Amino acid sequence: SKLAALFEHPLYNTPIPEVTEKDKLFVVNPMEKFSLRSSGSDEWVSSSKAETLLPTGKTAYDTYPTWLKFHVGINRYELYPRRDPLLPTLLRDLATQRIISSVQKSGGTQLKLIMTFLNYGQALFKPMKQTRDQETPIDFFYFSDFERHNAEIAAFHLDRILDFRRIPPVSGRLVNITKEIRDITTDKKLAKTFFISPAGNICFYGECSYYCSTEHALCGKPDRLEGSMAALLPDKTLAKRRSWRSPWRRSYHKSKKAEWELNPNYCARVRETPPYDRGHRLLDLIDMTILDFLMGNMDRHHYETFEKFGNDTFLLHLDNGRGFGTHSRDELSILAPLEQCCSIKKSTYLRLQLLATQPYRLSDLLREALAADPLAPILAEPHLQALDRRLGKVLVAVGHCLAR
Repeated sequence: SKLAALFEHPLYNTPIPEVTEKDKLFVVNPMEKFSLRSSGSDEWVSSSKAETLLPTGKTAYDTYPTWLKFHVGINRYELYPRRDPLLPTLLRDLATQRIISSVQKSGGTQLKLIMTFLNYGQALFKPMKQTRDQETPIDFFYFSDFERHNAEIAAFHLDRILDFRRIPPVSGRLVNITKEIRDITTDKKLAKTFFISPAGNICFYGECSYYCSTEHALCGKPDRLEGSMAALLPDKTLAKRRSWRSPWRRSYHKSKKAEWELNPNYCARVRETPPYDRGHRLLDLIDMTILDFLMGNMDRHHYETFEKFGNDTFLLHLDNGRGFGTHSRDELSILAPLEQCCSIKKSTYLRLQLLATQPYRLSDLLREALAADPLAPILAEPHLQALDRRLGKVLVAVGHCLAR
């Protein structure tokens, strides 16, 4: 396994700073046992005093479902640890846990559902809209492109291979539209949009600002539909997140250009603007830029951080559905922050150099990681080959900066 060898490499075994209580997203009493309210509520609450006597040999933490252990493990430095024993179980839960509720997620340009499982974990479901080998048409603007479920799956694994670990775990899943969406939804607006197509397939389209109409309906075969299941982060009422507008946001206009596209010295101004004027925020943003370039994702207008940790924490790389849309073209403008600022973390640069060598070739590592997904193959082969080509272009860009 090239992947196992990669994670054994010294570059993937550098220690993170010591995690103190104030560096944890949640401070939990390790002896507190959790159970469900007997009323049938889906809230996780402390158990009654009668239940606080723990079974012999079992700690209270063992009573938590995997999704809750994932939430409790989040800290200032990482979303999940490199050698996370929970990851295989969490991915399996996303792919197999019984779904007891499906409702449409509000906002956004395209249809997404929030699924609730029997163990009260929740996931964001993005349904399949395109086949693996369909490329984004060359005349499409980036903001009118479809979101791809397989891009969400591949982005999670790529983010982990790059050792960023800033994307919540994602698994592919084959969903039964009838039993796991239509028959159990409490979303009246969603329920009104189901129909049977002339081919006898179950379809629905939901409500959203774009692509929610009978012309863009999602149809099963006859009621089986594949999609991505992303583990949801803790509710914002428990762990507030702050949304930041990216300084290199595109104009989202058919003819206007953003300031960074017109001003080659744009980075100098960004460096003087909080929060980019201190700490590692700008370097973290350049990490995200490299991830997006490798995927071909032009749609990174915002990013988020956990409010509790202030400016000194990692960026969450959420919403990656517009990645992996094209393999035949490389969008070099995505690299603007790297090229204009000529800055990169040394650790990131060393890992990128490693991933360009034969024993740790990036395409081989991602192919191996994706092979374990229930919906494999996740990416068409040309997308994997494009990763190696794009990685070479990132290293060339850093080389130009070093020469300067």
